[in-house]
Amino acid sequence: MAGEGIGRTGVRGERRGAAVRSIDQSVMLTQLLFGFVTVVVVFLSYAIGVTVGSIVLFFAAFIGVFAGCVLAVAVPWHRFPSVTIVILPIIDIIAIGTLRIGLPDAGVGLLWAFPIIWLSTYFSLAALVTGLATAFGFVVATFAIAKNPPTVASVSSVSVLVLVLTFIGISGFLNARRSRAQRRLLRKQTIQLEDALRRARQQERLVAEVLNAVDFGVIRFGRDGEITVTNEAHARMQAAIAAPGEWPAVYAADAETLLPTERMPIARAQAGEEFDNEIVWAGEPGSPNRRALSITSRLLTDEHGAPEGSIVVSNDVTAELKALKARDDLVASVSHELRTPLTSILGYVDLALGDDLPPETTAKLEIVERNSSRLLELIGDIIVANRDGDANLVLRPTDSDIGAIVEASAESLEPRAKERDVTVHIDTVEHVHATIDPARVRQIIDNLLSNAIKYNRDGGDVYLGVTGDESWVWVVVRDTGIGISDVELPRLFDRFFRSESVRNSTIHGSGLGLGITRDIVRKHGGDLTVHSVVDEGTTVVVKIPKEAPQ
Repeated sequence: MAGEGIGRTGVRGERRGAAVRSIDQSVMLTQLLFGFVTVVVVFLSYAIGVTVGSIVLFFAAFIGVFAGCVLAVAVPWHRFPSVTIVILPIIDIIAIGTLRIGLPDAGVGLLWAFPIIWLSTYFSLAALVTGLATAFGFVVATFAIAKNPPTVASVSSVSVLVLVLTFIGISGFLNARRSRAQRRLLRKQTIQLEDALRRARQQERLVAEVLNAVDFGVIRFGRDGEITVTNEAHARMQAAIAAPGEWPAVYAADAETLLPTERMPIARAQAGEEFDNEIVWAGEPGSPNRRALSITSRLLTDEHGAPEGSIVVSNDVTAELKALKARDDLVASVSHELRTPLTSILGYVDLALGDDLPPETTAKLEIVERNSSRLLELIGDIIVANRDGDANLVLRPTDSDIGAIVEASAESLEPRAKERDVTVHIDTVEHVHATIDPARVRQIIDNLLSNAIKYNRDGGDVYLGVTGDESWVWVVVRDTGIGISDVELPRLFDRFFRSESVRNSTIHGSGLGLGITRDIVRKHGGDLTVHSVVDEGTTVVVKIPKEAPQ
């Protein structure tokens, strides 16, 4: 900012110096031009034999013109108020008037046009009127001192002279006024343009500083696909992956499928395609410099909506993907190590319960079986969340009866409902067909119905409903349970989230089921919504399209 202030001060200093030189040069050239023309006219008049009326006035006029020229050259006019320059055209008017009396037949009165134009162009209306009045005074004085009475021709000639001088003065004043207004407007526009240019340069520097400060790569492509802007982070990523001037081999998100040139994110962005968080691997497999990049492309348009190029943002997510893989490996290993002995425990407990045991021993074994089953269910939820939460969920759609799936789920969970005296109603279940993955939809229904039973009251009710139209199928699960507050409702799909009322109860759960359920619904192209009132119950609505998404 200080540098800009110094720069503007320097520019203003240069302008002031130019203005000073312009004032002095303008005054000097105008006066010298007038003096030259006056001398030429006088000598031409003398050469053709014009009679000198008064030699004293003749020389007095010459002295006046000469004095004006000397003043124009010698005086530094820029040091004085601009109004003082009016002295020169007034001296010229007086000199011409004196010369006109000294050479009455030379017609030098037309020379008044020079000082009149000067006054009308550079000075105020009052100065112009003063100049015209002075010239007209000399005209009257010429008639007053004339020895012969005025003739019609002389009066006509003087009248024309007066009218011409008046017209020149008024025209010059109006033109000068209009010219000054235009110059003021141009100066104002020039200042505005310079200020806009300064702000644009400052904004450009700010954008460059911001782009170079961020740790993600930015590339801006022009309308013709040429790179117009890059930042330092992009240059660092490029240098880490490949040699200068070379594009590395690019693989798909699976890190194994080599992408053809036209399917590379950069090529797609240059072609005008938009995409979000496209994961690619840059570099050959096994290379220590291989990087995983998350790339986003956005189109740019001008003020008329026409394409103006595109911008690509790339972020190095190598560390994040490696951490996710390490997490997956850990979860898979731990889950396997836990699942194997639990399955064995449950098998032996089931065998033991088949024997004739004392009631106390049977009750204890049932506790072991119940808690082992809960732990096995929790491990299963973690495995499913870990596998499906990373967009690895694969559907195998077939034409299926959703009503039959709901009825089968209700039948399989009937024993659990009877344990709490919960009644499951399936009166409003319609048999609607859709192209879905029946195993995944059964998982949806099982999760929702299990929750409706688990979080219900003893002796409560669960209402299941299925209906559809030409395009959609709706599945409704409504219970009369404990409900969830409006404050906690937005967090209902967060992994491992359990409401406060549930945490303070003896109800067990992982907090993963609803999140997994919604992911499966959305994978089908549908959505899942929850409406709940505390102490009244919860209603879950599943909306699935009849046709499987492409």
